[in-house]
Amino acid sequence: MKSKMSFPPQEGEARPSRCPDNSAFKQQKLPAWKPQLTIATVLPSFFLIGMFCLLVGVCLILSANSVREIQIDYSDKCSDCSKLRENSSNWNKECHCSINFTLEEDILDDVFMYYGLQNFYQNHRQYVISRSDAQLLGRKVNIQKSYCAPFTTYRNGTPMAPCGAIANSMFNDTIDLFYNRNSSVIQVPLLKTGNSWWTDKNVKFRNPKSHNLSSAFAGTARPPYWQKPAFLLDEEDEKNNGYINDDFIIWMRVSAFATFRNLYRRVRRTREFADGLPAGNYTFRISYNFPVTKFKGRKHVILSTVVWSGGSNPFLGIAYVVTGTAATLTGFVITAIHLKLKKKKAYFQK
Repeated sequence: MKSKMSFPPQEGEARPSRCPDNSAFKQQKLPAWKPQLTIATVLPSFFLIGMFCLLVGVCLILSANSVREIQIDYSDKCSDCSKLRENSSNWNKECHCSINFTLEEDILDDVFMYYGLQNFYQNHRQYVISRSDAQLLGRKVNIQKSYCAPFTTYRNGTPMAPCGAIANSMFNDTIDLFYNRNSSVIQVPLLKTGNSWWTDKNVKFRNPKSHNLSSAFAGTARPPYWQKPAFLLDEEDEKNNGYINDDFIIWMRVSAFATFRNLYRRVRRTREFADGLPAGNYTFRISYNFPVTKFKGRKHVILSTVVWSGGSNPFLGIAYVVTGTAATLTGFVITAIHLKLKKKKAYFQK
């Protein structure tokens, strides 16, 4: 079999050119804007940016300080339940604790209830990826090929639904709020749904298709730390079950920091609570299920309002103030250097 051989071009033959086409784009001859930075353009920019950032920062800080918030740590106040939950064999035993507190002033407008966790690290790589997005979309998938291990199947081969470490560690304390008015005790109505992001509820999480939810989860089992199967997470609202349960969806959006809070409920504005929470004596009644002692964690329950800039978090406002201050100081430093050099130049020109 003969092989083809290439020979260099003989004398007089034209060589192929490697030069790019003689166009403005390929020869880099396109017109370009070359700004001339002068003291008259630089200094106003620094001062304008500084004043803008300072103004926005002060507005954000004042807005965050106007938020009404009450935070109660119930880690130690429910110590008996905490000790009970340290033994995993007591998972089916109920334990309740109550915490009394007083509102000195009315909390008007919409009131949100959060649960807060401290020293709970959700940003570990193996924890973050321990989920099956295809399963959470209601698809039939082989979770053995997912990143859910070791929370994929039981020893008898029954798959977990949902699988993964995130779902298995879902926060499952039940928190109820009671208003003590005179000699009567009124349970504060709380909204369970409408708390998650619309995109999560309608796009990222879907239940398997079936004529009823229990048959959709047939052949699967709940995660080891769960007390109920996925299709019974909310026994009062059939539409708030399975993978589209609001509490489950909110928990699956992991936090970047070890101390975080998640939205748990919203106060329903009706009857005595039409304008918010009136001043008076209240009681949190907590069904304690989520143990935190082994990783030295803490648990909080928070009642808070929100404003146009969000909740009670001054970080963004402080960041704007620091940026504005730095820009303004830089402007003054440049002005001082410019005046000094200008004075020195005038001296040598004499």
